[in-house]
Amino acid sequence: MIQTEYEFMLPKGYVDERGDLHRRGVMRLATALDEIEAMKHPGTKGNQEFLSVVLLSRVVKKLEGIAVISPELIGKLFTSDFAYLQNLYETVNKAEDPIIQVQCPHCGKSFTDTLNFAVGE
Repeated sequence: MIQTEYEFMLPKGYVDERGDLHRRGVMRLATALDEIEAMKHPGTKGNQEFLSVVLLSRVVKKLEGIAVISPELIGKLFTSDFAYLQNLYETVNKAEDPIIQVQCPHCGKSFTDTLNFAVGE
């Protein structure tokens, strides 16, 4: 069975108007319609950089304690959290997990491993 939803924890977290911090959330796999509808969004006309904001607002299903995930909310994220979500989006929506070179901190042995944002490692 294919995994369609991925839990995440934002590095810094979204701070709402009351000062409450929200870090845990869920992102779902993107569909073709997500990409098409994001390109049609009025905010992306003449501002292609806004496309990522709209697209993330469509695929982020939950952010703890937040009722509606909107482009405005995504736009208010700290840049490190926005970059994290963009990276997660790219990772879960491409066919293969990225492979990275790592070194064991205990024995010093180098090897390759897959980077999986979905499990928070």
